[in-house]
Amino acid sequence: MPHTKLIQSALAAREQSVAPYSKFNVGAALLTARGEIICGANVESASYGLSCCAERVALFKALTHESKKQRDFIAIAIASPGGAAPCGACRQLLAEYASEAEVILINSRSPDTPTITSTAALLPNAFTGQDLDPASNC
Repeated sequence: MPHTKLIQSALAAREQSVAPYSKFNVGAALLTARGEIICGANVESASYGLSCCAERVALFKALTHESKKQRDFIAIAIASPGGAAPCGACRQLLAEYASEAEVILINSRSPDTPTITSTAALLPNAFTGQDLDPASNC
């Protein structure tokens, strides 16, 4: 199976999830072009809007890593019950910072049959910084 280490990393990251309310534990593992794997897990708050998904935790960790060379992402593996796809906010951030990344969706109950997709397939015609006109006064 391709990306075995990445998938195993996402499953391991899932164990670090802090989901006391939903009990919906998610782990993500982001693969950089340099071969580094950066992991994250979802963190919930009683004020649900303040919660943060595993995909964003991994992406934020990678983006704020000491080496700016970590900003070229090859793939992200996401492990959750049922192999859920990323939420809209995560799709937006992946479109902006990992637009070429392969997305591997892993059902944590049966991780041997992941679904492979792409950031572009999850959010076609994404709005990104390229759509912003710096000369606009709006």
